[in-house]
Amino acid sequence: MARGECNCGSVAFEVSAELSGVFVCHCSICRRSTGSNGIAVLVVDNDAFRWLRGEELITSWKKPGADWQTWFCRTCGSPVPGINDETRMFIPAGLISEGGETLEVIHHIWVDSKAVWDEIGDSGQQHSKAFEG
Repeated sequence: MARGECNCGSVAFEVSAELSGVFVCHCSICRRSTGSNGIAVLVVDNDAFRWLRGEELITSWKKPGADWQTWFCRTCGSPVPGINDETRMFIPAGLISEGGETLEVIHHIWVDSKAVWDEIGDSGQQHSKAFEG
């Protein structure tokens, strides 16, 4: 079991499955969205995910002309979990407050798009585009 929440604590969730590795996306869209080198996320089955509070405080933004969307807390602006595909959610890894003690980065995606100042220093597999696996 893992739990997490946004920066102000208004949006909270839990995951009933064991958390697996972290994916870090280095694409230019994720960099601009976070103001950082990308975004680190976990991907979990929808059945293992449950909102605890604040779902009504979540808003989203979809990039025009792209198949990309972000979800965030309207109160504090923290990125929050969102739809990955029909069966899975993505969870920004930095939101995990309980149950993430053994997490490690396993995949870096869109590394061909990473910022020139971004140095990848862990053992996660690097992929030039999205991970297909």
